[in-house]
Amino acid sequence: MRVLAFALALGGAAVMVSASPAWAHGADAPDGTDYRTVVTAVSPAATGLRVRAVEAGARLELTNDTGTTVEVLGYQNEPYLEVRPDGVYENVHSPAVYLNATLTGEATLPPMADPTLPPTWRQASTVPVVRWHDHRSHWMLSTPPPSVAAAPTRPQRVRDWVVPLRVDGVHTLEVRGTLDWVPPPSGALWWTWVVVAALAVAFLGLIGRLRRLASSLTVRSAPLPGAPARWVLPALASVAVVGGVAAVVYSVGREVDAGNSGFGTVLGGLFAGQIWPVLTGLAAVAAAVFALTRRPAADFALALAGVCVAIFAGVSNAAAFTNGVVPVPWSGFFGRLLVAVVIAAGAGVAGAAALRMRASAERPPLPAARRPAHDETSGSPAVESGA
Repeated sequence: MRVLAFALALGGAAVMVSASPAWAHGADAPDGTDYRTVVTAVSPAATGLRVRAVEAGARLELTNDTGTTVEVLGYQNEPYLEVRPDGVYENVHSPAVYLNATLTGEATLPPMADPTLPPTWRQASTVPVVRWHDHRSHWMLSTPPPSVAAAPTRPQRVRDWVVPLRVDGVHTLEVRGTLDWVPPPSGALWWTWVVVAALAVAFLGLIGRLRRLASSLTVRSAPLPGAPARWVLPALASVAVVGGVAAVVYSVGREVDAGNSGFGTVLGGLFAGQIWPVLTGLAAVAAAVFALTRRPAADFALALAGVCVAIFAGVSNAAAFTNGVVPVPWSGFFGRLLVAVVIAAGAGVAGAAALRMRASAERPPLPAARRPAHDETSGSPAVESGA
């Protein structure tokens, strides 16, 4: 019962909470994109200075272990960020502070946003690491570049980009990178495979009905009509485990792609940004363990956990099916495969478990064992009616 309560609590809590961007890495971290942002070099190279693209290229991350101050320049070469040994500071007069607050760059600039004014610094963090949306490194328009519009199925370079840096206010560096178009896959094809796989798993819920039908059409000795095959429940539990593990692996991948590394930071990122996919994935595993004990509510636990993991860990990441770049550190194909497994396993297990519950509700009660009945007057045994 404890395992069932755990599964139901996690799954029920997930159902009660709206699927919001709160589980993403940042407030507007994309679930996928068709543009790949790559940092190719910091020129000239500086020991202890690292810059990389994170969150599927939505942000740049700069880590400063040089022991000096590294300054990021804004769009008009004004002082924008200072990454000092004691933390990150932002210039409140830089328009980039406000334009870079969102991925789209939509912002109303306050009167103080004047790049010609001397910088006024305010501390943003106490560690020498900063992540920011830099609109020089990704595509800003809703329409593709002309070259992409002319050949959307061909991978191609959109542009090379540069973000200027300054060390100790004197030495100038450049972060150089590339922006490429990655043609999106066929979303219809991926959804077709997901539906086919889910239906195949859900078909397991009809095994009991099919055995009953077969037993009515044969004269050979057959199992009791309506009794489900004993291997079906372990099979559904195994599929639930696969779906739950895939959900957790994809969530971990998103946090690694967001720039988190090390057990502690990844775990913290999961709780902060991937809580519902992780909880529903664990709920699917917990429901599978409970189902293996063959408790009366096993099918209900599998159905509830399957629905939750399919929605909150699968459908919520379905943008992977229609975007060329998936926010995981692996290939886009593997990321899409994980999402497909989550949806197919969760929906299939939920469907099969629901069918099994319906069959159990329709199955007549087992007949009582026949036993001799004694005649009340003579005391001699008599055969019951219908024997």
